[in-house]
Amino acid sequence: MLKPAVLALDQGTTSSRAIVFGREGLPLSTSQIEFEQIYPRPGDVEHDPEAIWTTQLQTAREAITRANVPKISAIGITNQRETTVLWDRTTGKPVANAIVWQSRVSAYVCERLKAEGHEPLFRRKTGLVMDAYFSGTKIAHLLATVDGLRARAEKGDILFGTVDSFLIWRLTGGRVHVTDVSNASRTLLMDLETLQWDDEMLRIMGVPRAMLPKIVDSSGVVGETDEALFGSRIPIAGIAGDQQAATFGQCCFKPGDTKNTYGTGCFLLMNTGSAPRASGNGLLTTVGWRVGGKTTYGLEGSVFIAGAVVQWLRDSLQIIATSGEVETLAGSVEDSGGVYMVPAFVGLGAPYWDSGARGAIFGLTRGTTRAHIARAAVDSIAYQSRDVIEAMRKDSGLSLETIRVDGGATRNGALLQFQADILGAKVLRPVVAETTALGAAYLAGLATGVWADQDDIQKLWALDRTFTPAMDAARREALYAGWSDAVSRTRSR
Repeated sequence: MLKPAVLALDQGTTSSRAIVFGREGLPLSTSQIEFEQIYPRPGDVEHDPEAIWTTQLQTAREAITRANVPKISAIGITNQRETTVLWDRTTGKPVANAIVWQSRVSAYVCERLKAEGHEPLFRRKTGLVMDAYFSGTKIAHLLATVDGLRARAEKGDILFGTVDSFLIWRLTGGRVHVTDVSNASRTLLMDLETLQWDDEMLRIMGVPRAMLPKIVDSSGVVGETDEALFGSRIPIAGIAGDQQAATFGQCCFKPGDTKNTYGTGCFLLMNTGSAPRASGNGLLTTVGWRVGGKTTYGLEGSVFIAGAVVQWLRDSLQIIATSGEVETLAGSVEDSGGVYMVPAFVGLGAPYWDSGARGAIFGLTRGTTRAHIARAAVDSIAYQSRDVIEAMRKDSGLSLETIRVDGGATRNGALLQFQADILGAKVLRPVVAETTALGAAYLAGLATGVWADQDDIQKLWALDRTFTPAMDAARREALYAGWSDAVSRTRSR
């Protein structure tokens, strides 16, 4: 009997990755390729959609070859969520660069909608704040700035998709135009209660319904790949935005279960059960996933710059040659020497939602070295996570004494120890750190019989290491007070 294997496509902000997982939930092979980040103006971030497609296809083929398994049972897709792609329905070609979730290019759209008094409606129906982070404002910007695009969109000639939709369109040879509820919940265009595109919000945002994909469950076969791509047709059976996929991969199946993903940004998500819960502290209400017709909701805090601060040290400051060097450099000093770095390169996300904030480094002295700056950069990831945890504690009424973590930066044990120290909570690192891809695989495997149910998956979660707080409370609060003061100085309002 053939052992089942599932291919997960993990399309991220800075790289495309593909991982083949076996029935035990362990990776059999992996492939990853970085692609170019495009910065046309300060605060604006774009991608070439063709680069997204070619790197993702190449990694998929490489992972399948390296896995050397007789058959791929299904494909699961997870993606950078709010990044927006518009393409021609007939040719399949993008009509502009993708606008990345980090980009502030549509901030003026948000300001106009706020001035017109629409923000409370969007907040109530979508669970989101009116911010350039989300896809709907990016669509509105492209329709307003690309010549002739609105007329073509109204005729149905132009399609919109987040990256999952674009990949599925390409993988199926243009036969399937869908997105799942988790990605749709990040557009400012879907009603959280009905889980459908909302005509009132579409009208206010100025987005033609003809552009939009069909909203489907996160687990379920939506189509098959074109035979020419992989030599056979493979069912596409799982879709989820990256943070929801990571939450699923971390087996956060009960209300109150919480995970934090350390990637380009930092994203903390709590399972809140079968009903949406509004936040009073700057968090987002979002769909976690929909499986078997049952919807799970969550509260989320989004930090825009986390691991990306290490790339900035490498590419812009050039104080390290490779990202991996940051752990050694930051670990060469006992602490940051009183230096705080606030990496608000594209504004501040949760819980501040200040698009006008900009990055800064505070506390520099004659004795400050590049090691102190590296340490402050790494510490900023943990401080920003605490900002979100504090908001989540207030919203949920829970103490959140344990947090499950994942993502590339979790290889940095010193970061996770400082995270535990500054939170005053245990940090649990699983054996499989790439839980975003794993969650996509689980969703696809559930739909195709690889795993029977969520209980079957729960048994596969395994702990690698627990990081326990070792810092005394007085020092913890003094450090955090210094961080809060630094953040206040970067604010635009």
